[in-house]
Amino acid sequence: MAISMQVTPFIPNLRKGQPHNLNFPNKHSTLTCCSHRNSDLLVSQRLAHQFNPKTPIEEAVTPPTSWYTEPSFYQLELDRIFYRGWQAVGTTEHIKDPHDFFTGRLGDVEFVVCRDDSGKVRAFHNVCRHHASLLASGTGQKSCFVCPYHGWTYGLNGTLLKATRISGMRDFNMEVDNHNVAKEWLGSCSEILNTNGVGSSLSYVCRREYTIECNWKVFCDNYLDGGYHVPYAHKGLASGLKLDSYSITMFERVSIQSCEGKSGKSEENYDRLGREAIYAFIYPNFMINRYGPWMDTNLVLPLGPNKCQVVFDYYLEHSLQDDRDFIERSLQDSEKVQIEDIVLCEGVQKGLQSPAYCVGRYAPTVEQAMHHFHCQLYENLTT
Repeated sequence: MAISMQVTPFIPNLRKGQPHNLNFPNKHSTLTCCSHRNSDLLVSQRLAHQFNPKTPIEEAVTPPTSWYTEPSFYQLELDRIFYRGWQAVGTTEHIKDPHDFFTGRLGDVEFVVCRDDSGKVRAFHNVCRHHASLLASGTGQKSCFVCPYHGWTYGLNGTLLKATRISGMRDFNMEVDNHNVAKEWLGSCSEILNTNGVGSSLSYVCRREYTIECNWKVFCDNYLDGGYHVPYAHKGLASGLKLDSYSITMFERVSIQSCEGKSGKSEENYDRLGREAIYAFIYPNFMINRYGPWMDTNLVLPLGPNKCQVVFDYYLEHSLQDDRDFIERSLQDSEKVQIEDIVLCEGVQKGLQSPAYCVGRYAPTVEQAMHHFHCQLYENLTT
């Protein structure tokens, strides 16, 4: 299932020891060589304060277009949202065995996730502590990570195993803290997700990736509109859902939307969607969708102020894992919905860049989860 990790630097000393979890460092505000210009930072902070989370949703306006278009604001988001706390980065299906690894990038952070000799999952910054060379790329198997630049060698538990010509080096240690992922990432809703079929008792099917010409929050907003757009943009999906049964529940960092399924007009959609669909959004950029025998997860990765990548991983109940026809039909239905959403999101991004639009409004009865998301963004961006 999904891996949510805080990334650890490779431990730079040659003594034995266990690595500890570490938040993405807020390097853009702590390292002088990488900091924003003060003027850009002040402008971005002022833009963050243009949204008022205390205004009731019935009277509130949405965040301004600058939240979705300004390069300096995008950098502030990386610093205040994505470089702090737990982030979903992949699935355990891609590191099933000891020595398996995969790499990735979030903003400016290069990371590597692996399974060590004992089978424990580890996550590290994919950067050599010597002169910043990347240590690994892609996916595969390794018994250790060897820097291609000067040969520094790290174990899969993060310890530095070998480094030549370093005699005389002093004060090269790092101590960091551990955190509890379930409490920090899911809050009080983890048990609710488990009781609604979100767990490890499903078979992994496949991954699909989409690069979309829109700000990452546009995709999240679309997901969080309480099904408002479904009858207009997803007529096939809408035929399998009882949209008047839609309900929304908010937790600390999670919102859960649910809707009953229906039979009748489209038996194929009913088979795929089942009797109830659950859509869980885990702040800031991860979605879990459970419907019928299916579950899929969506990870939204920011690629810039006007571009994002969305990674879909599909899971299925074991009893249907050999039904290739059903799987293919279901994936085709899902693909249709994703293409429809891409058209919507890219159209919204173009509209956000128009001088005719500055802020929008919320539909109070259906867009509570979107408002909740914006309030969480404000809290991170202004503290």
